[in-house]
Amino acid sequence: MRPFAGRVSCLFLALSLIPGRALADTPADRGVRILEEMIRVIDRLLARTARADRPNGVPETVLFDGRTLGHWKRTEYAGGGDVRIEPDLDHGGPAIVVEAGATLSGIHWTGPVPRIDYEVSLEFMKIEGSDFACAVTVPVGDSYATLVLGGWGGGVVGISSIDGHDASENETTTYRSFAEGRWYRVRLQVTADRIRAWLDGKSVVDVDIRGRTISLRHGEISRSTPLGLASFQTRAAYRGIRLGPVTGSGSPSTVGRSANGA
Repeated sequence: MRPFAGRVSCLFLALSLIPGRALADTPADRGVRILEEMIRVIDRLLARTARADRPNGVPETVLFDGRTLGHWKRTEYAGGGDVRIEPDLDHGGPAIVVEAGATLSGIHWTGPVPRIDYEVSLEFMKIEGSDFACAVTVPVGDSYATLVLGGWGGGVVGISSIDGHDASENETTTYRSFAEGRWYRVRLQVTADRIRAWLDGKSVVDVDIRGRTISLRHGEISRSTPLGLASFQTRAAYRGIRLGPVTGSGSPSTVGRSANGA
């Protein structure tokens, strides 16, 4: 809809929708009340038009095809481990393997990514190590956040950072154990008002971010932007990495299934 034509159409429609009481005031108040009501109606109509014209979310995109790294690049952390593709890791199909480093190791996506209203899903495995095998860094509007899975010695799950507090010290903090040699399925959802995450289908994060300051923890994790996967002193593997539209809060999603359907 062209802007001028759209506003004219909205104006006539708004006039027809103004409640009778807005026209029944004294002459001194009538004009102001009519204009106020028109503005409210026009705002609602234009908002509906904008929603109708908006594309239906983020397209489902496979970020790891099982054969090449594609847009994934090794993240240049100081002392970071090497990265390679394992064609059939433990007879479970192809995976990206990140070797343990002095501290952080990982990969980051160099292709386009959305900044709001999307989901990222994957499976990860802690192959060997005593800290986290998976920290997922993603855009959140104009900023970034990290979902940490097994940090601070291997057990902390949460979002870094909210109002300057990292995953070990805000309301998203929980504790889980992560065994070596098994796959964990992760789904991370970012919308304008919430960050949600599920681990093996169970909710682990559901936080309202309206009016909150979202940021990354201080340090090299900023190298993971705009979308990154990292481990800490831990050999890790990743597969089935996908990007897609927001789905229902608890509904199953094909996002996160590996290339071999696992």
